[in-house]
Amino acid sequence: MPNLGAYLTPVLLLLASNVFMTFAWYGHLKFKTSPIWIVIFASWGIAFFEYCLQVPANRLGHAVYTAPQLKGMQEIITLLVFAGFSVWYLGEQIKWNHVAGFALIVVAAFLIFLE
Repeated sequence: MPNLGAYLTPVLLLLASNVFMTFAWYGHLKFKTSPIWIVIFASWGIAFFEYCLQVPANRLGHAVYTAPQLKGMQEIITLLVFAGFSVWYLGEQIKWNHVAGFALIVVAAFLIFLE
């Protein structure tokens, strides 16, 4: 049986990669006056670091999780990181309908882990 690190390392790598991904995809929204070509290149640069974490997360994680489980985990982590980013970085509110929609996605991801 794999040790705790085998289960935890992919989760931590996915968490870190999602921070980079969220900044790559949404960070430019605070810089709406910047030319689009600059934000595209900046996003690519940030996404490089996301991939440097995402690929090992999936490679290591596949030793203990199935591919659908990894994807389900990634979606939940993405929602958590995005919700925090949206509130703290963009200053937007998370409303009841966002929470309800996110909760449904979490339920869907949970179903992936059932045997």
